[in-house]
Amino acid sequence: DELGLPVCSEALDEASLDEVASSCQLIQIGTRTMAAYGLLRAVARCGRPVLLKRGFGATVEEWLGAAEHLLSAGAPAVVLCERGIRSFERATRSTLDLGGLAAARLSTALPILVDPSHAAGSRGLVRPLALAGVAAGADGLLVECHPEPCESRSDAAQALSLGELTTLA
Repeated sequence: DELGLPVCSEALDEASLDEVASSCQLIQIGTRTMAAYGLLRAVARCGRPVLLKRGFGATVEEWLGAAEHLLSAGAPAVVLCERGIRSFERATRSTLDLGGLAAARLSTALPILVDPSHAAGSRGLVRPLALAGVAAGADGLLVECHPEPCESRSDAAQALSLGELTTLA
């Protein structure tokens, strides 16, 4: 409130939805709840825009179907977020699906963000994945950052410092 910044937070279930909707301008549906259609319908009725993260095991068609479900249930807007899919690769936390992102871009006019932080799981991989995501058609980035990344309570290994964030572009 002090800085006038909009807030986004994840609704984990229908029980937490009222509290999230009352304090946030954007409601996030996370990777583990992307296919929870009861939750999607409830979120759509809140009248808030929705950030829809792709499920780590979801196809592009399923991801876009969840977005369509939100819109048809009354969500005023949906922003898609590619955050990586499950694969056998161990060098990253998830595989950032750039082909899937490009395919989604060809199939929808909805805005698409890339979350290179969650896909990478490692600070050193965030920048190259972010640049690749933008090159593949992302409209923007969702990047973990912290003034002192090593002191971050969550996701410290993948968080960029504020200086690293400003040089990302």
